[in-house]
Amino acid sequence: MSNTTQISSIMSKNIIALNRDDDLETAEILFKRHKIRHIPVVKGEVIIGMLSYTDLLRISFADAVDESETEVDTLVYNMFTIDQVMAKNVITVSSDATIKEVSKILAAKEFHALPVVDNGILVGIITTTDLIKYLINQL
Repeated sequence: MSNTTQISSIMSKNIIALNRDDDLETAEILFKRHKIRHIPVVKGEVIIGMLSYTDLLRISFADAVDESETEVDTLVYNMFTIDQVMAKNVITVSSDATIKEVSKILAAKEFHALPVVDNGILVGIITTTDLIKYLINQL
């Protein structure tokens, strides 16, 4: 296992993103459809925030209601905007950051994903799951 392996080799490059004008119901659909837990919020290709599935759960009954029922969720989601719920002032890393550097950041913080930004443009996302999969493959 190399200390210099860059996250570009393990990060997700197929980015599922939201715009601040999207609604929270759209966010929930994306979380469930793609089986992901973090979605960058962008303005064009520039990251302006991060929304996690946990953020949605804090304001909704998403797990308490059958997936075919959306009335409760829609009512709650209409009370908030993505801008109100997303994390702002997001820490980002560049694609040439090492796995060790990113692991240290994630271990020290309370979040589980970092947007990967090169020259101000969102190019990927790295999650604790990506790091665990990498570690498993190395053993």
